[in-house]
This record gives sequence, structure tokens and C-alpha cells, in this order.
Amino acid sequence: MKTSLPWWLRDFLLLSGFVAVLIGLSYGLEAIPIAGIAYYNRILVIMGINITLAVSLNIINGHAGQFSLGHAGFMAIGAYFSAYLTYYHFAPRLDKMPAGTGQFVMQNVYLVIAVLAGGLLAALAGYLVGLPSLRLRGDYLAIVTLGFGEIIRVLILNIDTIGAARGFSGIPHWSNFFWVFLVAGLTIVISWRLVQSSVGRAFLAVREDQIAAEAMGVDTTKYKVKAFVIGSFMAGVAGGLYAHYMMYLNPQMFMFVKSFEVVAMVVLGGLGSISGSVVAAVILTFLPEGLRSVKDYMPGGRDPRMVIYSIMLIVLMLTRPQGLFGRRELWQIFGRRKKTDVTPDAGDANGKVNGDAAPPIQ
Repeated sequence: MKTSLPWWLRDFLLLSGFVAVLIGLSYGLEAIPIAGIAYYNRILVIMGINITLAVSLNIINGHAGQFSLGHAGFMAIGAYFSAYLTYYHFAPRLDKMPAGTGQFVMQNVYLVIAVLAGGLLAALAGYLVGLPSLRLRGDYLAIVTLGFGEIIRVLILNIDTIGAARGFSGIPHWSNFFWVFLVAGLTIVISWRLVQSSVGRAFLAVREDQIAAEAMGVDTTKYKVKAFVIGSFMAGVAGGLYAHYMMYLNPQMFMFVKSFEVVAMVVLGGLGSISGSVVAAVILTFLPEGLRSVKDYMPGGRDPRMVIYSIMLIVLMLTRPQGLFGRRELWQIFGRRKKTDVTPDAGDANGKVNGDAAPPIQ
């Protein structure tokens, strides 16, 4: 007789296995005797942060059907606030502790607290911005969120405690491959579970037809604000991890171009596709770095990688405007291909496939 594990035990076992794999990869990557392994590890970490940003923005732009251009602002709030906590409060306390296992454990505890606090402040900002502005739609909402991102950046430029225009340096290097990809994995799982829930179905209803959703009793403003808060929280967490990996923050890192980069990842992967956002984040993080070698073959050593990068995006959007996966997930695409491998025989008037009657049309 088949017995299934309770959901909480199943999720705990899966999480434990995922954590064990990440720990093994974290130590294994650093031990690989390859020249420049630190550079490749850095690219992987930035890739993990971009995955979190893309999947979180996909909740707003893809599942809820809104158009936000303020993700860099939420990332900046999480980055600066978490860095402020560790630099002024947590790091001085940690320095007073004797070196050893206790200090290592407390370092990670402080990192989690700081990153979550940065995410919560970003979520609060998302709520305060979203509540009045999410009654707007389309381009109007995009302009409001873009303006919000610029307001955050200008405010940071005038706060001397966190470095103002000169930047915030001396941030502890507490983030690493393990924490970045643990958060990326949790973001993917949360996004997937959210879409399968009643809240996610309300998001999809708002995306497909807001007027019809309102007619069916869905509080569209409430669910749009909820999507905004969840997405901004995850962006703030990603910003906190970014700050504690780079060890330096500057307001120029969070200009509107950063928001456009994340939007490009979501659109490239397919609006509403979680796995599409992951694949697009991997491609668009690796592509600028992979094209660095092109300048060696150019006269005068010119660097055309951003031109090539832009042309490739334009070609892809012209040939496949719905993105790589559209609104489907990676496993759905492969599953559909397997089902279409067997096609009916055109010469069989009864519509039989390999001797079996064709199923009736639903």
C-alpha cells in the first residue's frame, strides 16, 4: 500500500537536500585548482542575485500583469539598510566576540537578520508606493515606479551616514555562493507555490482581464498591492546579499538602467514563466562577460560587446516577441514535445494512431 509523506516532512527533506548540495558546491568551487576561479565564482553569485531579482519582478510584471520599472529602487533600499545595520551595529558586536565557531554562527545569524530587515523595509516602501499608484495601469504605472526608483537614488545621494555620493564602503563580506543560491531557490519555490494558490489565481485573473476580475468580486487593487509587496521584499533581500558580497555600494549601481536590465530578463524569458526568468537571468548575466573576448579580434581593441548584446536582444524580440518560453514552464515545453512525438496517420480515415482509436475532441 502506497503511503505519502506529510507535506511538511517532504518539504523539510527536500530543503535539507538542497542545503547539503549548496554547501558542497560552495566549498567545492573554491577548491577547484583553476586560474581565475574567484572570477567565475563572482559571475555565478551575480547570476544568483539576478535570478532572485528576475523571478521576483516576474510576480509583478508576469503574474499580476503590471508594469513596474522601480525594482532597482527596492533593491537599493534592501542593500543600504542591511549594510547600515551590519556596519554600524552587528559588525562591532561581532568583533568583540572571540574567534571561533560561535563567531561564525553569529555572523550568519546577523546576516539573515540584516537581509530580512532590508527586505521588510523594501516591502514597506512597495506598499506605500503601490497603494496610491497601483490604481493606474500600463505606461502610467511604469512612469510612477520609474520615478520612485529615482527618488530613492536621490535620497541616498543626500544621506551622509551611508556614504552619500561617495559610496558606502567597508561593508562586511558575509554573503557568499551558499546564501545567494539558497535565497534564489527559495524565491523560485515561493513564486511557484504562490501561483498555484488562490492568491496566484487572483493575480492571473487581474492579468488576463481586470474589468472581468472586478466583476467577479476580485479586489484588484488589493491583489496588485500584494504582488508589489511580495516582489519588492524579494528584491530587498537580493539587494542585501548583493551589498554583503560586493562590500561597496554606490547610488550609480541602482540607476534606472538596472531596472531595465531586470525587465529585459523577465521579458526575454517570457512574462509569467518562472523557469523562463531563471534561464534569461543566466543568459543575460553570462552574455556580457562571455563577449569580452570579442574585442581581441576587433581593430584597435574596440569593445563591441554591448552592441552585439543589444542586437541579439532586438533580433530575439523580433523573432519571438513572447519570450523564450512564453507563459509556459520548461517542463511543460518538454512534456508537450513528448506528447506530439506520435502523430496520427494521415491515410487513416478513422483517425487511428498505431491501431488505437483517436481520443474524442473535448
